[in-house]
Amino acid sequence: MFPSWDTHLFQLINEAHQPWLDGPMEIISGKLTWIPLYGLLIYVVYKQYKSAFWKALLFLVSTVIFADQFSSSLLKPLFKRLRPCHVESFQSWIHLPAGCGGQFGFCSSHAANSFAIAVGFYLLTKNKLAGTALILWASIISYSRIYLGAHYPLDVIVGALVGGIGAWGLFKAYERLIKKS
Repeated sequence: MFPSWDTHLFQLINEAHQPWLDGPMEIISGKLTWIPLYGLLIYVVYKQYKSAFWKALLFLVSTVIFADQFSSSLLKPLFKRLRPCHVESFQSWIHLPAGCGGQFGFCSSHAANSFAIAVGFYLLTKNKLAGTALILWASIISYSRIYLGAHYPLDVIVGALVGGIGAWGLFKAYERLIKKS
């Protein structure tokens, strides 16, 4: 069902690990690592939106909830694609510095959530520099998931699309609601 290039690219990335990079990749992939960044993004939205801050914040939170639930509650149980760390034939070579995650990995919630934040923040602020930096940030998080053995490349590509397209669709709805009020 999934293309063979996906497995080959996963193996190429995962086997190219470097011991000095394991720790930083675990930190990059950590969910709590980015709390200060989220606080900064919320502050920037507050400064830009002031009286409409709660509506803008609700939009951003909605994008993450959508991306997370679409990837975790819909796609993972629907496709039931084992994470690479659960594939028996990979056990002789797979590099898992952070251990093995849940059973299913398609699509990556880390990728979906981080791209939802990146695209959603850009659409709200129209700040090209911040948008570019956040897309790079989301891409690095997504790469870390492959490096750590948690996801195949296609898992993170689809996750990025879920987050980005979801944020765009919710932003269109947000714009319509704002114009009505």
